Amino acid sequence: MTGPDTPIFEARGLAKEFAGRQGRVRALRGVDVALHQGQSLGIVGESGAGKSTILNILLGIELPTAGTIMFHGEALDTGSRAQMARFRREVQAVFQDPKTSLDPRMRVGSIVAEPLRSLRIPGDHAVQVRDMLTAVGLDPAVVSRYPSEFSGGQRQRIAIARALAPSPRVLIADEPVSALDVSVRVQILDLLETLKTQRGLTLVLVSHDLAVVGRLCDQIIVLRAGRVVESGATRAIFSDPRSPYTRKLLDSVPSLPV
Repeated sequence: MTGPDTPIFEARGLAKEFAGRQGRVRALRGVDVALHQGQSLGIVGESGAGKSTILNILLGIELPTAGTIMFHGEALDTGSRAQMARFRREVQAVFQDPKTSLDPRMRVGSIVAEPLRSLRIPGDHAVQVRDMLTAVGLDPAVVSRYPSEFSGGQRQRIAIARALAPSPRVLIADEPVSALDVSVRVQILDLLETLKTQRGLTLVLVSHDLAVVGRLCDQIIVLRAGRVVESGATRAIFSDPRSPYTRKLLDSVPSLPV
């Protein structure tokens, strides 16, 4: 049964192991995540902390060794076509490097329309694409151009337009500004913040940069070696971190320009 207090997205006891040269590698160890509608959650940690692993599990790309992903109060079954169709429509992703996440052979219009076609979203796709490009600050006339004709920041706007075209409820962003210049990072973060507010998005932001997470997220999980070392309200953790590891991360990250 689902109700108003049921998380839209939840992970219970996630664990993940891989086969390594020195034996089994434990990438995640008993991680819990709960997301309610409109919430913004940052998942942070250094390289090797387990951020990419948890992202792939949350997106249904990988299966956990142990634990469960709950979607609208039901266990996510990646073998269920009906459930996964709803999941793919409601959960979309933006990745780190727009240069590699956009097909260079496709025109912008086709790129943004791709999830509309694959998910069989009703309506006039051409109009929806133009509206989405406008929403991310691009001239709709760019539909006939290729990704190589744009700057890194513009390509990330195209990637965001593609992710939001099917009107998802959850947006998972994997290091969405780390490949961009500092000044462009601020523009993209401002855009994500505006879109989140306007569309009531539930946001998961995966990053090594606490300054970026602090800009967008009201809740935070700090990962180290696959374990959660600290979690809670971002403001509280930033002002009074309990873990020495969190303090180290905070001390090492410069503030973003405003």
